[in-house]
Amino acid sequence: MPLPYTVRLAVQSLFKEPWVNLLSILTIGVGLFIISLAFLIVYNFDMATRKLPDKFSLNVYLDHNLSQERVRNIVGAFREKDAVYSVRHIPKQDALEELKNMLKDSPFVFEGLDDNPLPDSLEIKLKEKALGLETVRALANEALNIQGVNEVDYGEKFLSTIHNLKRGLHSFGAILIVILSAGIIFVCYSTVKILFYRKMDEIETYKLLGATKGFIRSPFLIEGFLIGATGGILSLLGVNAFYYLSVLKLSLSIPLFSSIIFPAQFFLWLPVIGMFLGISGAGVALGRMKY
Repeated sequence: MPLPYTVRLAVQSLFKEPWVNLLSILTIGVGLFIISLAFLIVYNFDMATRKLPDKFSLNVYLDHNLSQERVRNIVGAFREKDAVYSVRHIPKQDALEELKNMLKDSPFVFEGLDDNPLPDSLEIKLKEKALGLETVRALANEALNIQGVNEVDYGEKFLSTIHNLKRGLHSFGAILIVILSAGIIFVCYSTVKILFYRKMDEIETYKLLGATKGFIRSPFLIEGFLIGATGGILSLLGVNAFYYLSVLKLSLSIPLFSSIIFPAQFFLWLPVIGMFLGISGAGVALGRMKY
């Protein structure tokens, strides 16, 4: 039999059992919508942490009264390291001027200050690939072993928190996607199984007429395809509505929401993902049934 006939059978089946199929489509749509929200959160957090190298720096404080040659040697030693992007030498006089500008509303802090108590320091920017906790910690330990370096500050607690949060979000997102994807496959599996058993009389008739297994399976696979794809389209509409009706409106009153990135090109794959999961569920159901 030609393919259009099996497509016609699948579409007719969808309309014969509207409530079962509608419930399946809604369930798939909600599942993919939740997956989309999880992806949106993880994606924006990753994009935010990519800007971390511009904000993060390793501050190295030098011993007092070092010679200019020794300071140049220390700067050169850091610039030779693969993890280092840039090194800026901050003389103690410049550091004091910056501090005075920061505390210009509290000039009494500097009253009676005759000598500059601040040391020379280095502001070290790291490459993005080197911004892992272990890499930064190792670089800080190496810095402390350099003669002339007195102290190293790199915000270990902050970097550790970001690292753990990023790893936790990735793990949570992956687990959520696996669980919901398995749930969507199970929904399609259950739907096709119900429809299959309700058509046992028709299937027996087809078998008596000499229909092949491929012919019998095709309408159910197409149903899984249509149910999954429709659920994917529904989730695509839902996530777009959520962004434009909620996030954009909130960004007008809460500036933080304006920084949220909406990767529309990724969400366009939702119908395809739904289609794939729908066919997978239908295939599993047909593989487990005897006919």
